[in-house]
Amino acid sequence: MHEMSIALAVIDQVETAAAQTPDAGAVRSVRLRVGELAGVVPDALAFCFELACAGTLLEGAELVTEPVPGRARCTPCAHEWAVGMPPRLTCPECDGADVELVSGRELQIADVHWGDAAREPISEEC
Repeated sequence: MHEMSIALAVIDQVETAAAQTPDAGAVRSVRLRVGELAGVVPDALAFCFELACAGTLLEGAELVTEPVPGRARCTPCAHEWAVGMPPRLTCPECDGADVELVSGRELQIADVHWGDAAREPISEEC
């Protein structure tokens, strides 16, 4: 289950940020941007996160996942569309296959709430 390795990476990044923040207290919540195409099951990630946080600075912290829809842009005609699941990777306008994914693969810490105050986003890819 790769969700456990993701949870552990998030915890590691937040603990590293806490070590660099002199007045960082306990972590109340972590918000992750999770792309539709990232291959992550949010419920499994939340379960793993709760288990992995035990005994850490993040114990009891809430994991909030923010879904990011998959979107693509056709290089020849510049049309942009929601790719959906399973992803449609040919342009619905010109049927071209020269496309660029513009969103949907994100797996990023958007922000962390420490104690009663929010700190600046860590903004790191997991």
